[in-house]
Amino acid sequence: MIAASGMCSGGRVVNYLKSMLGDPRHSVLLVGYQATATPGRIIQKYGPAGGYVDLDGERFSIRTRVHTVDGYSAHADQDDLIRFVKGIRQRPREIRLVHGEEAAKRELRRRLQRLLPGTAVGIA
Repeated sequence: MIAASGMCSGGRVVNYLKSMLGDPRHSVLLVGYQATATPGRIIQKYGPAGGYVDLDGERFSIRTRVHTVDGYSAHADQDDLIRFVKGIRQRPREIRLVHGEEAAKRELRRRLQRLLPGTAVGIA
């Protein structure tokens, strides 16, 4: 099964998962990062052990094979974000980190505060 939707949380992939997760003849291929507590991460973590995932309020057993291809992402990593901020001509007065896992946001805030003293860096 290959279908587009970040973290398996919406769109047509949810319908595919609901109809195919219970059949061991199928495979789920997760490409790129799956955020904590998303269906994609749950399938990735618990699928190989015969776990389950809740989709649209219903529990589905994971009997498919689960494969992950790491290294593909449309999102910038911390180094890319630091390069982006360094390229801003006029230093921003405020930066808000709104996407990502808490530990990663805290580390990025620390790096940005060191790079841009006087700029308010907040985590939402």
